[in-house]
Amino acid sequence: MTEVELITACRQGSSRAQKLLYERFAGLMLGVCLRYLRQRDDAEEVMLMGFVKVFRALEQYRHEGSFEGWIRRIMVNEALGQLRRKEPLHLAIDDLTYDVPATAAEAESQLNADDLMALLAELPAGYRTVFNLYALEGYTHPEIAELLGISEGTSKSQLSKARAMLQRRIAAANTVAVSSSTQPKELYATGRY
Repeated sequence: MTEVELITACRQGSSRAQKLLYERFAGLMLGVCLRYLRQRDDAEEVMLMGFVKVFRALEQYRHEGSFEGWIRRIMVNEALGQLRRKEPLHLAIDDLTYDVPATAAEAESQLNADDLMALLAELPAGYRTVFNLYALEGYTHPEIAELLGISEGTSKSQLSKARAMLQRRIAAANTVAVSSSTQPKELYATGRY
């Protein structure tokens, strides 16, 4: 079933089409929600509520831009709403008042995508949210400022601090990964295995 056929069938109330639409986008949208919310249960709840909104607002979709992007925007807004309820951003924005020096970016990393997502999840809510919106969702600083009720300067500052913190954590994780990967060779070379 094509995307247009699927949308048309959903608009006509076909439960089969709604199930297909959900199955087509649920995994991807859960990933979006997990980037904003630390707890999987919260992310799943937000995703389900987001799909309720998708089905209720389907008549408003005008086939301008990607359908996936339209669904993603709904999920992001739901996740931000959940964050405001569970982890107020005003408490996390600028919670570290000192300057965080960035470390040099390395071209190669010993980390995989799951490791990077775990590091991202550990960021304070404000840093994580601004980083996700800017770097992963493609929002501009004016859009982020409006979404979160903060200034553009705060958005830029949070992004800078998030990047610096991630760079430090990636460097630390790479150091651990490199030292643990060389350890067995050292044991073998010394005969202590």
